[in-house]
Amino acid sequence: MRILIIQDETISGNILQKIELEVASEIDTLKDLIEKRVRYEVEMYNQKVTEFFNGLVQPTESERTLNGYKMKKNKAIDPEQQVYKALEGFQKNGFFVIVNDRQVETLDEQIWIGNGATASFVKLTQLVGG
Repeated sequence: MRILIIQDETISGNILQKIELEVASEIDTLKDLIEKRVRYEVEMYNQKVTEFFNGLVQPTESERTLNGYKMKKNKAIDPEQQVYKALEGFQKNGFFVIVNDRQVETLDEQIWIGNGATASFVKLTQLVGG
């Protein structure tokens, strides 16, 4: 297994969160990487089911806070629904992904994610009143 370092960043480069994700293959698509990342986050949350979920996309029945997404009900999150929302978010420019210092443009693009690889997810925030 290889370890991929995933970082959530602001547009100005501030690191919000860092995840170490085990990956089996050295080359994959961005779609597969997003799916693996989201499934990992949901699995970690569902093992504990706490008040806050800190992941790539906002779950249904939650509200955005400074500490992550506050769950309205402490219940398990559906990984399939989260994966769908994440892939849709990428396609609608809700975030972009930089792998090994190169922006990945499409979900089907192949990327190298071997040992030492990094992936930065940069969330784009909507302007108020825009």
